[in-house]
Amino acid sequence: MTEKPTDLPQWKALEAHHAEFEKVNLRDLFDTDPGRAERYFAQAGDLSVDYSKHLVDDETLRLLLDLARARGVFELRDRMFAGDKINLTEDRAVLHVALRAPATERIEVDGEDVVPAVHEVLHRMSAFASRVRGGEWTGATGKRIKTVVNIGIGGSDLGPAMAYEALRAYSKRDMQFRFVSNVDGADLYEATHDLDPAETLFIVSSKTFTTVETITNATSAKKWLLDGLGGDALSDGDSAAGAIAKHFVAVSTNDKAVAEFGIDTQNMFGFWDWVGGRYSYDSAIGLSLMIAIGPERFTEMLEGFHTIDEHFRTAPPERNLPLLMGLIGLWYRDFWDAQTLAVLPYSHYLSKFTAYLQQLDMESNGKSTRRDGEPVEWQTGPVVWGTPGTNGQHAYYQLIHQGTALIPADFIGFDRAVEGTDPFGQQDALMANFFAQTEALAFGKTREQVEAEGVPAAQVPHRTFHGNRPTTTITAPRLTPSVLGQLVALYEHKVFVQGAVWDIDSFDQWGVELGKVLAKKIEPELSSDSAPHHDSSTNAAIQRYRAERAPGK
Repeated sequence: MTEKPTDLPQWKALEAHHAEFEKVNLRDLFDTDPGRAERYFAQAGDLSVDYSKHLVDDETLRLLLDLARARGVFELRDRMFAGDKINLTEDRAVLHVALRAPATERIEVDGEDVVPAVHEVLHRMSAFASRVRGGEWTGATGKRIKTVVNIGIGGSDLGPAMAYEALRAYSKRDMQFRFVSNVDGADLYEATHDLDPAETLFIVSSKTFTTVETITNATSAKKWLLDGLGGDALSDGDSAAGAIAKHFVAVSTNDKAVAEFGIDTQNMFGFWDWVGGRYSYDSAIGLSLMIAIGPERFTEMLEGFHTIDEHFRTAPPERNLPLLMGLIGLWYRDFWDAQTLAVLPYSHYLSKFTAYLQQLDMESNGKSTRRDGEPVEWQTGPVVWGTPGTNGQHAYYQLIHQGTALIPADFIGFDRAVEGTDPFGQQDALMANFFAQTEALAFGKTREQVEAEGVPAAQVPHRTFHGNRPTTTITAPRLTPSVLGQLVALYEHKVFVQGAVWDIDSFDQWGVELGKVLAKKIEPELSSDSAPHHDSSTNAAIQRYRAERAPGK
């Protein structure tokens, strides 16, 4: 059994430091250190990160970096970039960084350079996306494709759906892009009921092409398509199989299953077992996004990813943003018992960004087993939550400001609106709220300040803000494809750092499996007359469901 992180002298030093630091106030830290804002600030690519409003000082950061060194974070990082199989439970490399590596780089897995294969797929994606965008790819009736529907779940949905929303302003506006993930039939219905099948292209995204939710939705979409086209609608005597081939493409590695579904394997775009689902939208999983924003913009996004990859790989520890953000987050999770992290983007276009980070962070680091199989005895991943500002200010910011829990928060904002999207000049109003919230959370409003305003005595305690609520301020000039790639890579590597310190495998997700396995067993029981064989609560729930679904009800 490897040494526990909590047994390390570096961990114990942080515990002692926290005991002394617990009563420190951000007001005092700024008052006694005039250069704090300049020192606790760093840049990478287009991202500027101010971490001065955190409950840290030079000693805190020194101790956290000592812990990172003791836990081998830098060695594990280098092994990841080298293609070593650091996903231990699945015996796989972890090489999402290869998805955005320039063609001139060499990254090996089992002695094979994977970069040429990545660029071969990107080239095929680019050619296909250009054909769809240009109207050369048509449906079975010869009509141009006007709507692309991506069918996937987890990383095969959250990534491309988030990125499409984030980059909608850069998308081809005479086309629609929709995303279906939930096996609830309403999701597929709402995505298709107002569409013309002759003008609709489905992208079925599933590495194994066996994911139950995805294949269920894809099978129903196939029926919707064929029912909508009808035999008479097919041009040149096209068969149903021919229609499917013109309206369905696949992102998968399972040629046989794709062909059996009816999709021409020439229109199958592959990826590799060293790409985890939650790290995959910059692979072929992003095909719908490439069609939406075009190959050139997609390439800009990949370059943004690579910018932060290189920063994480080469920047000195004291200025390494993913490293610092990961360690500061760990400081709150393990030493301040902060159970959640709020991610609060001040951009309407980042409406799905926090939901995307939920999978990235919680599926990666929601673990209670160490890399050697022993149980974890310390706190791991936080609950990630949040919505775009300013909406959240009128919902849950009250809890962050005056609640009893310590809730660190990441604020993400932009100096300029996306070009052409702020015709009435509201960016200053948005960003005034952005800056005001981080100031208010850090410094609050003292009792003396409230009393000086003449507030009635009975209200003074209720209108006092203690502050001392930590925040990270992340800004960029404008939300562009490159900046989106930089933001996602920043959080990817931050999650990596925390998993490395916590001694967990951040790249498997066995916790996703059990419920899916049980669902396969339960589904036929829902229409059966035989007694279900589960615990008494589940049995009773199944029986009630059957009764409500009985004929005549």
